[in-house]
Amino acid sequence: MGCDGGTIPRRDELVRIKKKPEQKDKDAELAFRWRHCTIKQLPLQQPIVACGLGKLYSKEAVIEGLLDRTILPESAVHIKNLKDVKSLNLTPNPVYDDNKAEKGDGYVDGGRSPYICPIIGLEMNGKYKFCFLWTCGCVMSERALKHVKSTICHSCQTPYEPSDVVIMNADGDDLIHMQENIVARKANKKSKKRAVTEEQTGDDVKSEINLKKKIKKEEKVTSSNAHKPSTSNDNRNEPQDPAFRKAKETYSVAKDPNASEVLKSIFTSHKSAEEQTRAHWITYNPFYN
Repeated sequence: MGCDGGTIPRRDELVRIKKKPEQKDKDAELAFRWRHCTIKQLPLQQPIVACGLGKLYSKEAVIEGLLDRTILPESAVHIKNLKDVKSLNLTPNPVYDDNKAEKGDGYVDGGRSPYICPIIGLEMNGKYKFCFLWTCGCVMSERALKHVKSTICHSCQTPYEPSDVVIMNADGDDLIHMQENIVARKANKKSKKRAVTEEQTGDDVKSEINLKKKIKKEEKVTSSNAHKPSTSNDNRNEPQDPAFRKAKETYSVAKDPNASEVLKSIFTSHKSAEEQTRAHWITYNPFYN
């Protein structure tokens, strides 16, 4: 029957103990977060986007979630439109081969990632902190960003501000810091927009003032010319319109250099009038004398 001196029972065989709950594999959880969409929990598909909190999404899933907000999880309700996400410029890992995982005929290294840091080559697998710039969407490791201290993107040379740095898959204090950065970016955007509006308003006011000055100047010139006495010898103030010159009493067709000889010959002031022997219907010369 047992327990007759030939066996030694263990403590767990005699005393019932409470089973410990199963613990999650942290490495597997990290790998899942860096390779799967936050909304659909499916592998990430290009184009890949990220929100201001650093969570990763497939852009297709984001669009579907915006069209039907009932499918959005609680972790993605802060996305109101496509302006709340940024398209990522990821650097592919040249040694990553995803065909082995599909075929199942080889060893699959869980630490391998399809993307790496373009600066120092670290793999984006969750073991190292990665971040992206909200201005351009370039992704790089936090180590590379801290070692090369600059306000210009290392990949595309786009200038950025400290609040534009977004830590990917942020957690704990980093998550709080990312929330503060979102508020700071919105405040900077509003201030820049206000500055541009004020600058445009200032330019409009300046142009209006210049236009008023120009109109006043033209009015002064016009009024001074109107009150200035005209002289017969000064032809600079007379209009150059031929009709105005012909209306003057001192005008003579015979002395007009622009008139043709045919036009001059029909008037009695022309030299050919001496040979005229009959009345002319244009000049009404009846030759009474």
